[in-house]
Amino acid sequence: MATRNSGDAVGGDMEATVCAPASKRPARDRIFETARELFYQHGIRAVGVETIASEADATKMTLYRNFPSKDELVAEVLREQEREYWAWWEEVTSCCCTDPRAQLEAIFDAFETKACNKDVHGCPLSNAAIELHEENHPAQVVSVNYKKELYRRLLDLTLRAGAKDEDLADALMLLMEGSSSARVTLGAAGPVRAVARSARALIRFHLDGGC
Repeated sequence: MATRNSGDAVGGDMEATVCAPASKRPARDRIFETARELFYQHGIRAVGVETIASEADATKMTLYRNFPSKDELVAEVLREQEREYWAWWEEVTSCCCTDPRAQLEAIFDAFETKACNKDVHGCPLSNAAIELHEENHPAQVVSVNYKKELYRRLLDLTLRAGAKDEDLADALMLLMEGSSSARVTLGAAGPVRAVARSARALIRFHLDGGC
């Protein structure tokens, strides 16, 4: 069976490894990175495995040898994006010592900066949750669990900052989710520019008695 490059030759992985240029990235990496970009730019449903394989300079057989199904490939992409998000979260909050209020403000400052980047088209995990409706879809499970953890972290910070109940966490979660959607529809020049100011107003209202 002919392939687009020797690195994807069926049954010839060892020979392909020897013959392929040293700079050639492994097929799995190419497929993963290509799928990640295409899913984010065009949507999960709109991108098929044939397109992914072709753009990655691979074959469908190679794709399925590395990922059991497209659903599992989508889930793995989202898991990696979730890991990157929590790394970002830890980096942002680590700059504020242990002050939970300062950490909340820092998160929304950084979130606004991130959301206004010209290459951003909303939260990929939110986009996936909206696009995928099957409750047991492996990617949907990743998205839902991520959102639950995000809310848990916001609730923990707000309570440690002095909130009496879940109201502040609820409001900040809605602000973050709504901002992600507004970024997709109204762009970087839209309401997303007010995320940090809005978060501070909510924090003052709930923690300082509406001052």
